[in-house]
Amino acid sequence: MACQVLVLNQVHLLGYITPLLLGYMMVCFHRGTSRVVTLLWGFTIGLIFDIFNNTAGMASAACTFVAMIQQPLLNMFAPRDAAEDFVPTFNSLGFWSYLSYTLILMFVLHAVFYLLDAFTLSDWQMTLYAIVGGTLLSCLITFFVELLVRTRKVQ
Repeated sequence: MACQVLVLNQVHLLGYITPLLLGYMMVCFHRGTSRVVTLLWGFTIGLIFDIFNNTAGMASAACTFVAMIQQPLLNMFAPRDAAEDFVPTFNSLGFWSYLSYTLILMFVLHAVFYLLDAFTLSDWQMTLYAIVGGTLLSCLITFFVELLVRTRKVQ
């Protein structure tokens, strides 16, 4: 969270593309995590982001929505015989499934956040660029973080 607040909020590619790495925390929730705990963590992560960035509840709403769809989406991509403590990673899901899972969650996070930020479709092109660009940049950063975290644990 500190990386998001101190570093990534200062990144504005092309003036409006900002990565939201806080979605990575929700990508990593275990399969067996209860819905209430997931929703509370999603809201808390978004609330901390809102407090430090003065975004008036936009991140809380976006993170809570992503936390709400995370478990059903993970069940779609996880193997049927996976354990309750199944953690979504490159190794456990496979590259393409993990890519799809992460892209969908990051896209939903960015779409809800930036649509609440714009709250109008008068400048829909800029909103669309921010959603797509932020999603791609966040997924790229998420993959690098995942590689750093998971390779360090294996060794």
